[in-house]
Amino acid sequence: MAASTGRAAPPEIALSEEDREALRQAVLALEGPSYVARLSALAGRPIELLGQALPQVASNMISKATQAALTRALRYALRTIPNEGSDPETRVHKMLAILSGAMGGALGASAVLVELPISTTIMLRSIARIARSEGEDLQDSETALACLQVFALGGRTGSDNLHEAGYFAVRAAMAKSVTRALQQIAGRGVVDESASAIVRLLAQIGSRFGVVVSQKVAAQAIPVLGAIGGAAVNAAFVDHFQTLARGHFTVRRLERTYGKGTIRREYELIRSSEGL
Repeated sequence: MAASTGRAAPPEIALSEEDREALRQAVLALEGPSYVARLSALAGRPIELLGQALPQVASNMISKATQAALTRALRYALRTIPNEGSDPETRVHKMLAILSGAMGGALGASAVLVELPISTTIMLRSIARIARSEGEDLQDSETALACLQVFALGGRTGSDNLHEAGYFAVRAAMAKSVTRALQQIAGRGVVDESASAIVRLLAQIGSRFGVVVSQKVAAQAIPVLGAIGGAAVNAAFVDHFQTLARGHFTVRRLERTYGKGTIRREYELIRSSEGL
């Protein structure tokens, strides 16, 4: 009998207890409470259909603001992050974003056009610092796009079902757009937000980010939440995306160590055991 010429697959490396717990925390962050659930906890009562009954003019305004916010964030935030230090400084960025949001809230819903690009840029800087604290290279264009993808992790679109809206499903849905965007960036040598592949990716991210932005705008108009204060609504908004960022970049760090297949399997096992 002829000897097999194929090579045996290398054995998988078992996760350390520390890394397994880090992955568990990432699963809880990425598959945990939605933004609406966070607001429901603030209000002390369930809040359903938040943002789905906004007037069409408001929805159009939010869509325009979301695209402007993501474009501005890509253009400015990652280019101005200091190269030294590794402290995520999430509290500083959270306070700046809350202040920006509170100022916008005082001016009414129309202020979203002005306020959202500012607060999104501040949030992206925080997300980038979280990425760097997990070993990401901020000079790498792929990392820049991974930071932007965090904004797509927080909202479900109308075509999603619960399982399809899971973390890896959202990543998979964006994978082709990310690859094409990176190819276009490599061809031009810079992150050009006007490039067609970048525009398509920003639109894909924006469709999901806009869901949460609509929920935030709607929440600020609800009396029970208005009594709590716009600052609390904005704090929950910022914390929601910082939590997603920690989970996202923890998963990416573990993928670099153990391989994507291993981490995907362990992630799904943890997700199932936690009932998420």
